[in-house]
Amino acid sequence: MRQFAGKQALITGAAAGIGRAIALELARYGTHCVLADIDADGLATAAREVESLGVNAGIEVCDLTNSQQITAMCRRVLDAHGGIDLLVNNAGVAFYGPTASMSTEQWNWLLSINLHAPIQITRELLPSMLDRPDAHIVNMCSIAGLVAGGRFTAYHVSKFGLIGFTEALRAEYGRRGLGVTAICPGPVLTGLYHAAAAGERSKVPVPPRWASTTPEVVARRTINAIRRNRRQIVITPMAHALFALKRFAPGLIDFANTFSRRRLKAALPWARPVQFEHKPTDASADEVVPPASQPLSTLGAERSAA
Repeated sequence: MRQFAGKQALITGAAAGIGRAIALELARYGTHCVLADIDADGLATAAREVESLGVNAGIEVCDLTNSQQITAMCRRVLDAHGGIDLLVNNAGVAFYGPTASMSTEQWNWLLSINLHAPIQITRELLPSMLDRPDAHIVNMCSIAGLVAGGRFTAYHVSKFGLIGFTEALRAEYGRRGLGVTAICPGPVLTGLYHAAAAGERSKVPVPPRWASTTPEVVARRTINAIRRNRRQIVITPMAHALFALKRFAPGLIDFANTFSRRRLKAALPWARPVQFEHKPTDASADEVVPPASQPLSTLGAERSAA
């Protein structure tokens, strides 16, 4: 997509952060936008900002965990505009904590927003997009879709899946002129980490500002990727370093994870295996008891460092 003026875009997660920044950047190029989010107040503010740049801005308040609401939103967009030229699947949420303690509800909540919703929106809008010349789909995949770390398992699963979906669409429909791009930024200064759900005894780590980029930088890089029909772009030096390490020296990532676990066990008594001692009872039987340093309440409980 080389020309943006007069085109129609749908951006999810547009009330704030990267989605809002992309909508504003598109508006500067003359693209009309439909902004979708569950935050009605944030959408209203973002729409006013977009319209101040001289384009039209529609609002769709939609809960992306609800497939019926997604279908209704897509129908309204198709009825109002006959189709769209640019779809930006940007909305996303995160969960931080031990994978073994995640509930079914937490898994379903995250996957429905980060993976199932983009797939459903794309499927419902794809036929109309194939009828429009130079249409394009952008999926906000994150470096978390290329390199995995601990305690963000559900988030990684959703982003790895979204990258696979992006590559499959590009392989199937690239010959028909449909552009498809995966955007993979490193940490971005948005509310994602502050709003992330956390498991028991877990505190979501916030990346340092020096290692992060801004939504505006991601928006500008996204527009350039659309214009050049890039398959995938990685944003921020840290993300590039992690991606290169994963490609050329994956063993170093495994070593770092293993080293962290060993250091954790050495530093934290409850992270080491419990040593039992045998204490004879008055009945001359053996009773298994924990050592005095290991409270009974911690036995069998899952522990991990935040």
